[in-house]
Amino acid sequence: MNATSLTCHASDPEMTCAIAQRLGARLGAGDVILLSGSVGAGKTHFARSLILSLLDVPEDVPSPTYTLVQTYPGKSTEIWHADLYRLTSPSEIIELGLTEAMDQAICLIEWPDRLGDLTPATALHLTLSALDAPQERQLQFTWSDPRWAGRLEGLCDD
Repeated sequence: MNATSLTCHASDPEMTCAIAQRLGARLGAGDVILLSGSVGAGKTHFARSLILSLLDVPEDVPSPTYTLVQTYPGKSTEIWHADLYRLTSPSEIIELGLTEAMDQAICLIEWPDRLGDLTPATALHLTLSALDAPQERQLQFTWSDPRWAGRLEGLCDD
């Protein structure tokens, strides 16, 4: 299957947040977003903004760097936020229950390279990159599953 992509430009953290909120409104159970980028690129900021947009009652959304997984009761389905940076084996992903969650919840996964063969073919890949200005980011969405094309239409529009 050929990959398709969409590139968004965010001039500041508020614009990154707005893009995350627009994407969140288009997600449902079984949607997996794989967040890549260097340390400080904005993966957790994007995930936090998306998660907060899906909660009935706002709550603290910490980075799951040390807990590995944080779960939230979304409006329509559970939300899982995982940071796989510290994992050493795909078997640990199964132990966390993440493979089941990828079928039943909205999953936001940082450091998805750790998934290996467990990477879902239907996932939406997001690579965040810092640009020249300190607050600017490029958001590169890539997918193979055709369902994403229509769902991402207008995502970058202000």
